[in-house]
Amino acid sequence: MIVTAAIQCRDLRKTYDGKVEAVRGLSLEIQPGECFGLLGPNGAGKTTTIEILEGLLQPTSGEVSIFGYNWRENERQMREWLGISLQETRLSEKLTVRETIHLFASFYREPRSSDEVLEELQLTEKADSWVGKLSGGQRQRLAVATALVCNPKILFLDEPTTGLDPQSRRQLWDIIRGFQRNGGTILLTTHYMDEAEKLCDRLAIVDHGQIIAEGSPSDLIERLGGHHVVEFAVGGSDGAELQAWQALPGVESVRESDGLFSLHVKEAHLTIPALLDAIRKQGKALQHLTTRQASLEDVFVRLTGRHLREE
Repeated sequence: MIVTAAIQCRDLRKTYDGKVEAVRGLSLEIQPGECFGLLGPNGAGKTTTIEILEGLLQPTSGEVSIFGYNWRENERQMREWLGISLQETRLSEKLTVRETIHLFASFYREPRSSDEVLEELQLTEKADSWVGKLSGGQRQRLAVATALVCNPKILFLDEPTTGLDPQSRRQLWDIIRGFQRNGGTILLTTHYMDEAEKLCDRLAIVDHGQIIAEGSPSDLIERLGGHHVVEFAVGGSDGAELQAWQALPGVESVRESDGLFSLHVKEAHLTIPALLDAIRKQGKALQHLTTRQASLEDVFVRLTGRHLREE
């Protein structure tokens, strides 16, 4: 049986003023029921890509389809399928939570019950409170509620947990997982790598308007990050030892930042003794040594040369 992709785009391009290429030949295919992450440094083209997929922005060229439909011919129908929660949703502070949900529900032909959505988002107790009196976590849950009340097939979440405390983040994670368990598809952008690792079935890393890596978090870590990261510092280092560290057994790649070396390795039990022996032979003193499991953050830094939260 052929399954129609929930979201598909082919050779997507967007050029501003005929000069600035924000998106350069990007192609994606997201299956129904997936939680798909779109990651990238600031200015990588993520927001432009998502706005094109949401039908808010016209591409310069390329094709977009949602469940096999396109924005030119089926815009009204497609709007019914999408729930969109922006990073910063500005809601009227003089409406109550219940009035806000009712307002958004009125935009759609077959919305969900407002009371059901309030309960699901743990906002029932705040239903009659003004939006202006809500905490940051409650406001963010309300923003997601306005996206869910339309009874969407696809949920677009743009950095949904930015600025939230750990408890509020985990509450939103549970809501996202619940939507997916009920068959929903999610496209998520986030600046938190642990969030991407925990929530996303697959993800794409975007830089300079192009996809530079795609796969499940575990696949990307396996292919590009190595199993472990050995981080260390030595006294008297001048950064010239990179080749020596690269030659150690089991080392996949080496990175140096502010005197701290990071070795991405497959077999730490082979690398660490060889590393200690090499430091001793160089007559240098080991100042710091830690080992840890490789993470998605390591993959991201290796591919883009910067951390996700760096400007």
